[in-house]
Amino acid sequence: MNVVGDNIVVQLVRSWDNNEIADLYRAGGWWKEDYDPAALGSLIQGSFSFAVAVDTKTGKAIGMGRVISDGVFDGYIQDLVVLPDYRKSGIGREMVSALVERCLQSGITWIALIAEPDTEKFYQPLGFAPMERHIPLIFRGE
Repeated sequence: MNVVGDNIVVQLVRSWDNNEIADLYRAGGWWKEDYDPAALGSLIQGSFSFAVAVDTKTGKAIGMGRVISDGVFDGYIQDLVVLPDYRKSGIGREMVSALVERCLQSGITWIALIAEPDTEKFYQPLGFAPMERHIPLIFRGE
């Protein structure tokens, strides 16, 4: 568990309240209303590591991030989000650090992510650098 300020802790979890996680996905702009929040338990369980930032005053999740990985060589950080009222206070940095540390403890040293435009400056001090001559792609169908 990592402590951020007086009232925030970052912890790696195997489960969390599905509605709170859905709210975080909404805050990140990644939630579609036809998604079923009940599926989020499987999403957390299926992640190599899942970090939640918790406001200890309320007990509510105010941030999250996860690593998907084969558990051996490669890890991908994704779904990193902090609720707007809590941003710019080091919470995201602590979540990334906790996820990276979990990977390194397991011997996973190839750790990547896809950053949204103009967020590289957040990730670079945490050890991430652009992958020169690589282009992220997404499957859009045939």
